[in-house]
Amino acid sequence: MNVSAIVRRHVTNRKVQLRTCTLIVMLASPAALLCQSEAREIVRRATLAEESNWKVARKYVYSERVDLKHLDAQGRLESEDVKVHDVTLLEGSPYRRLVARGDRALTFAEEQKEQEKFAKSSAERRKETAAQRARRVGEYDDRPEWQREAWRDLLEAFDFKQAADAVWDGRTVYTIVATPRHGFKPRSRTAKAMLHLNGRLWVDKQDFNLVKAEVEAIDNIWIGYFLVRIAKGTRAAFEQIRVNNEVWLASQVQASISARVGLFKVVRLEHAVSYSKCHEFNTDPVVVSRVRTK
Repeated sequence: MNVSAIVRRHVTNRKVQLRTCTLIVMLASPAALLCQSEAREIVRRATLAEESNWKVARKYVYSERVDLKHLDAQGRLESEDVKVHDVTLLEGSPYRRLVARGDRALTFAEEQKEQEKFAKSSAERRKETAAQRARRVGEYDDRPEWQREAWRDLLEAFDFKQAADAVWDGRTVYTIVATPRHGFKPRSRTAKAMLHLNGRLWVDKQDFNLVKAEVEAIDNIWIGYFLVRIAKGTRAAFEQIRVNNEVWLASQVQASISARVGLFKVVRLEHAVSYSKCHEFNTDPVVVSRVRTK
């Protein structure tokens, strides 16, 4: 689902990566029963629209730019890593190919390495049995478990309130705010994180698809059997754009993250992902070398 960002991340070495994907809608205060009912109906219709949107969106490919900044305790930049990937469908499921580092094209050695990785993955996928292919493609079609958990519990996890309408990219949108519902009993780790999140979402008035969402942690969130603690005040935002007048696709995701890893390690990150060159996929790419001659 593409509704916002439940701040869940796994740790790879010393990096905490925020799973922004795509779900979250929350921030509200007590309001009249009628207003809450109308807001809840808008969110309910958004969940239905998102499911239909996903079936179309998975046919699209795009360019992805990922900017990961590591900050010190005072918020000063320590290091920055920027990568650009072409994301296409290879034998039925996504394949991410590194094409640039920041504003620099890959070196000859880097590009050759990426070509070799692509050729290897292509060959491996084409050798799969029918059952293996079905399993791999099915995992893509079904999406990550945490997204399914989030959508399943969304309507029960929050109290919603409708705020003033807004305009987004020339389209009129509903503005919904939400807060965790008192007494909600989470059934998954994703749902448990919802207890500590406030947010706001914008829903298109014409087709009820989500166009933007923001979220903030209002309390510390423990992840991975207490190995990682996402700090109160961590924020994330998510935006979508209308493409080909048939589908809403992510345009950017941003997160400002403070987390503690283990007992002592504190990590502060600024994570930004932007998407461009979105278009419907037609056929799997031919394995043709893009390596420059020396």
